[in-house]
Amino acid sequence: MHNASRLFPKYSWRDRSTNPALFYFTNHHEANAHLASLPHGHIGFDLEWRPNYRKGQPENRVALVQLATADTVILLHIHHMTRTPLSHSPSEFPFQLAELLSSPYWIKAGVSIQYDCAKLYRDFGLSVRNCVELSLLARTVDNARWKGKYTNQLGLARLVETYEQATLLKGRVQRSDWELPLNIFQLEYAANDAHAGYIICSRLLNMAKAMDPVPLPSYYSFSLIGGHLRDTTGMFPWQAHNPDYDPGPPPPPKPKRLDKPDLAPVNPSELQQGT
Repeated sequence: MHNASRLFPKYSWRDRSTNPALFYFTNHHEANAHLASLPHGHIGFDLEWRPNYRKGQPENRVALVQLATADTVILLHIHHMTRTPLSHSPSEFPFQLAELLSSPYWIKAGVSIQYDCAKLYRDFGLSVRNCVELSLLARTVDNARWKGKYTNQLGLARLVETYEQATLLKGRVQRSDWELPLNIFQLEYAANDAHAGYIICSRLLNMAKAMDPVPLPSYYSFSLIGGHLRDTTGMFPWQAHNPDYDPGPPPPPKPKRLDKPDLAPVNPSELQQGT
């Protein structure tokens, strides 16, 4: 049997953009200048870092930050941004990017975005406000389709398959070295991931607007401030919860294992011989 995803065309951010533009920054001054004019709204958001190839090694720092809007992808290669002499960080994090992340005026959308926000805090001490977890948003606006525990993750590739009828390719590039200058395959992979987050968020937010009543953003939105989950105002603790969500019937219980009765040993002399 063929994988259903193979029936769909490959997801391409360029094909879904009217005027596609990709910006790849390795200089924090150029990144700051470009980000200063980025309009408010929702953006696709993702991170990449070099994987560890030996078990037990500490996780590497964020190497790449990806942002995307309808027609634009911005790749910020933090690992290659030279630090200032007085900085204690091995790389210079663009202050405009830090401002964008900490501002509620840009909605950062992604899958497993809680982990990405926590990693930014661990690596750079950054707070991230107004984040949308696309798994929770999908379960909120399309509950008839998605059942099970509210916090069970729905992968981005699965969401793209469902709502865009396209295959978001992963493969070996996902675990490539993101600290090296990006090659064409890494550029396209990183751009597709961030742009797909933007597209899925756009579709799901439109579905939310069409609902009556419109679901509360607190069902799927949060901030991570000082390493702690807060609501989008930053004032109150937050946890993923939607009182209107129907998880569906519980899965059937696993059948009980019946212990086999003990069998008495058989004396070979008692066995009848065949004729």
